[in-house]
Amino acid sequence: MTSSFGALNTAFTGLVAARQGLTVVGDNISNSTTVGYSRQVASTSSMTPASESGFADPLQVGDGVAVNAATRVDSPFADAQLRVTSAADGYAHEAATQLSAIEAALNEPGGNGLSSALQSFWSAWQNVSTTSNSSSAATAVIAAGGRVAALIASGYTAASSQWSSVRSGVDTTVASVNAAATRVAALNGQIRSIVAAGGNANGLMDQVGTLATTLANLSGATVRSNADGTTDILLGGNQLVAGTVVNSIAASGSPNLAGAAAAPVTIGFVDNPSATAGISGGTLGAELAMLAPANGTATGGAIAEAAQSYNSLATTVANSVNSIMQTGATPSGVTGLAFFALDASRPPALGLSVIPVDSSGIAAATPGAGAANGDIAGSLAQLMSSTTGADSQWETFVVRTGEMAKAANSQATLTSAGLASAVASQSSVSAVDTDQETTNMLAYQNAFSAAARVMVAVNDMLDTLINKTG
Repeated sequence: MTSSFGALNTAFTGLVAARQGLTVVGDNISNSTTVGYSRQVASTSSMTPASESGFADPLQVGDGVAVNAATRVDSPFADAQLRVTSAADGYAHEAATQLSAIEAALNEPGGNGLSSALQSFWSAWQNVSTTSNSSSAATAVIAAGGRVAALIASGYTAASSQWSSVRSGVDTTVASVNAAATRVAALNGQIRSIVAAGGNANGLMDQVGTLATTLANLSGATVRSNADGTTDILLGGNQLVAGTVVNSIAASGSPNLAGAAAAPVTIGFVDNPSATAGISGGTLGAELAMLAPANGTATGGAIAEAAQSYNSLATTVANSVNSIMQTGATPSGVTGLAFFALDASRPPALGLSVIPVDSSGIAAATPGAGAANGDIAGSLAQLMSSTTGADSQWETFVVRTGEMAKAANSQATLTSAGLASAVASQSSVSAVDTDQETTNMLAYQNAFSAAARVMVAVNDMLDTLINKTG
């Protein structure tokens, strides 16, 4: 401080610093419930005293305080961890939702499931074996067979409808990703301009952080921070947002389950169709995994694998029953008849139907053994215990689906806990503590009052020196 008047300026800097601190505290308290808001602190430093000579002056204690900036309090590590766990949570919950839907469509265990229908079908054949001339027994086995065919078709239809619903969901998710990316690019432009002009873009950076977490949850996107304050968004290493430029994505591939194998659903960039987005996380990653075609080893897309299981079941039921009944004879001695038909123009699950309309089409007897013989029907009833038959196939599918759904739901529970932990970790760094802010407010109020008193004291001193001492 080089003069008595300098003391006024020193006190004035204290007033400015305290006022800036109160402004920051007020902003923090106002946004204490704003999602994604990171608290700020007023960053200050002591001003270096000016010297008019080369000699040190022990009374030069400084020229006051300088307000450097309102610093955003955040943790890049906590933010990154939140995005990672959010991507995992988005994937896990979508997978759990879809696998639970597949399981629910099975109606197992229960009287409305296919297991019960198959048991009734084999039991009906057992009744035919003991009353082969009974028209009511024949009617019962025809009805039971029709119910099996109807439930298989219903299961396949449910899988097909679910596939179409998820496919539609992919388009919706892609639109959400593009919308969020567009918003990030617009904010990047504002941030770049404000930072270049020396302004405070903390609020805009908070919005970008929130959108980045949303994009991670939707698509597993990652981020890259730039020196100019902007943020790039990456999908599988490719840029979705580069500064103020958006590389929009689009879904391509079959619109229905029937074409899934020939034209799998993929995500690519609109301006670069040859580049795939490489999405494996978030809601979109799970949707793509669910829509993947069946691969013949039961490890493909869950929905297509379920549909394939219904097709395999229809084929097994038709072939196993037909191969036995074709060796039998009707009450009138007709042989070589089939019980089920498969429409080759449709998926087996939808093309399965019962051929006989009455007892004349039921070949339950061993040829030449007489109309009362029911040995062939008895052999058909034994298919229930076949280790390679329809019942065994269905049981394997139901158990596998149940295990997958259970594992997916457990994973979703774990990722929810992980996400909650990540949110808490980020909040411990960035969230506003109103009690702490109230304490800071009182401190800045006292600092403001003290600086004002210094100004009054120096003013009074100068008034005495100038006006009353001559």
